[in-house]
Amino acid sequence: MAVIGAGIIGISSALYLKRAGLDVTVVDPLPPGSATSYGNAGMVRHDCNVPVAMPGMLRQVPGWLLNPLGPLVLRPSYALKAAPWLLQWIRAGRMDRVNSAADALCKLHEGNLACYRDLIGGDTFETLIREVGGIQIWESEASGLSDRITAEINRRQGVVTEPLSRRDLERILPGISGIAKRGLLYPNNAHTTNPHRLVTAIAERLRQAGGIFATERVLKIIPREGGGYTLMTNTANRKADIVVIAAGAWSNRLLEPLGAGLPLETERGYHLMLPTPSIELPMPLQMKNRGFALSPMEHGLRLAGTVEIAGLEAAPDERRSEILLKHARALFPDLKGGQPTIWMGYRPSLPDSVPAIGEVPKYRCLYIATGHGHTGMIGGGSTGRLLAELVIGNRPYIDPAPYSPTRF
Repeated sequence: MAVIGAGIIGISSALYLKRAGLDVTVVDPLPPGSATSYGNAGMVRHDCNVPVAMPGMLRQVPGWLLNPLGPLVLRPSYALKAAPWLLQWIRAGRMDRVNSAADALCKLHEGNLACYRDLIGGDTFETLIREVGGIQIWESEASGLSDRITAEINRRQGVVTEPLSRRDLERILPGISGIAKRGLLYPNNAHTTNPHRLVTAIAERLRQAGGIFATERVLKIIPREGGGYTLMTNTANRKADIVVIAAGAWSNRLLEPLGAGLPLETERGYHLMLPTPSIELPMPLQMKNRGFALSPMEHGLRLAGTVEIAGLEAAPDERRSEILLKHARALFPDLKGGQPTIWMGYRPSLPDSVPAIGEVPKYRCLYIATGHGHTGMIGGGSTGRLLAELVIGNRPYIDPAPYSPTRF
């Protein structure tokens, strides 16, 4: 069988499938973990299971067009192409759909840490993952509608949180500026100190188990008479009885020629890595109103986040990485460090923020695992487990219906 994609979703799926006794070849033009999985904020458990689409989104669209450096921006040149997806996204912000999506995310995410421990082993897990919690920070004293919705979802799901006053923030985060008025501690959150190394650790386990890696780009999936598929790549034709598409934001390029495309859009995200930072954070922070996170990692402080709707082809806007450092210094005025590096990645996003995991409609033994948006690392291991159980026909450990590709 073949798994297309060597990010966290594809690699986790491939190792679970290999352990189930299947011969697995991972096909990707890049080494494992070198695309979108490389540059995220590193969260691997996040108790806040709220989808991106929320009530009131429609009123914000004009602002997205007018502020090219805001936390969420829609490039005017891409607005027409993005319009159908944005309409579905806005419809997904109805409260009934928000609650359904939040529950689906909660079920998928709650076992993710156990899956990573299973995939990479306890010793490697301890070197890569920190279970030290996370903090959300606001610049205003008053809570908004989305804050109240999040609080209600947290209450319903039994998520443990602790409110943090201004004095609490000063105690936990020395040097924090006066713009931080209040915070919320999620004590059960966890993060990886190196997302790329986490993916490569799983990939190494796959190699040791006999998995094969093909450094090729799949151009088209061609169904074969009698069953199975031919993968037409840039250098070969590969035959596979079972195929898993875990190609992230590029998945539709393989699905659309089959007439099986998903409402998949790219929420482009940026990061800035600051080596040898002058501050040491005890855990990741999220600046809610500015839409970015600060994560302590092995090689420095990662400032990551914001959303840009501009598709797969537009050139990166490096200002979106650079503005992250200005936001971080507004929060920590004394922040210094070495020469920063900037990066951009392509989050594969479905309108309801819930990934598509399962068999592609009308195509036997062709599976999809994509659409995780902002939660790929948070649901990578558990997605791999669920996908493998669906492929081999075991009873899934959670109900797969909320993630079915047929829901669109």
